[in-house]
Amino acid sequence: MTHYSNRFTLFTKPWRDLSLEALGKLVKRLGFDGVELAVRPGYQVEPANVSEGLKEAARILGDQGVVISSIAGPTDPPTIAACGENGIPIIRICQGIDLGVGYMESEKTIRAEYDKMIPALDSAGVSIGVQNHCGDMIASAIGIMHLIEEYEPKHISAVLDPAHCAVDGEGEEMALDIVWSHLSLVNFKSASHRRTNRPTAPEAEWEILWTTSAHSGYSWRKMVSLLKSRAYKGDICLPAEYSKPAGGGQLMGDEVIPNLMYDINYMKYLFASDLKEDTEPFRMVDWQSAGPK
Repeated sequence: MTHYSNRFTLFTKPWRDLSLEALGKLVKRLGFDGVELAVRPGYQVEPANVSEGLKEAARILGDQGVVISSIAGPTDPPTIAACGENGIPIIRICQGIDLGVGYMESEKTIRAEYDKMIPALDSAGVSIGVQNHCGDMIASAIGIMHLIEEYEPKHISAVLDPAHCAVDGEGEEMALDIVWSHLSLVNFKSASHRRTNRPTAPEAEWEILWTTSAHSGYSWRKMVSLLKSRAYKGDICLPAEYSKPAGGGQLMGDEVIPNLMYDINYMKYLFASDLKEDTEPFRMVDWQSAGPK
């Protein structure tokens, strides 16, 4: 086994009701180094109070040994400035497409907004990280790069989400190669298509199932191997996104922990292993007996 140098971070979306102190303790017990903090209405830090909120969050989480390595939130000047003041380098966003005007016109509108942000981003030392997302959005790695290739990655960067690439039909090696020059963060979650109507129907109907690495529509092993071969030093973020087994939305709160623990254990195993030889078997760690209480 070899040592890994990447930090592992956790998107805090499932835990909107925890105090910052409790959130920090949970993150450490689950085996993560940091968080992507949700800056959204109803969460620990809200957009309306982002300046003081992020400062307090950075202090409280920092006391627990948890770093805020990115946020998922707005890209207005106060948020950009607050991220810069607290050493948070990335604001992760997804970009919708207005099909009323079309894909290319939507890109022009998005770029015009980016252009306005550049001075604030440059002053704060913050990058807008554009993540690919399936649906009527910038869905693929090539979609991200077509949008941002003219920008410096210190201003506008790529957040690669291979799960969304998988349901969009884009392979691991190609996706990583496309965004490599602008890559700032990699998400690891898992998705596949699940049929929702009867097999005898004239046409199949599908939904996206958010699942664990064991049932992923792409190979976590292959993606980690590709990242290691390119000496990727950035963070690895686990979004903790899992569908309810019976359907009807996503698991939230501590309901995600069994799936999440499988995934973070497997992720650390992949980063610590010589993937060509697999000298040690993959083993799970009991989260309740690990880390500070």
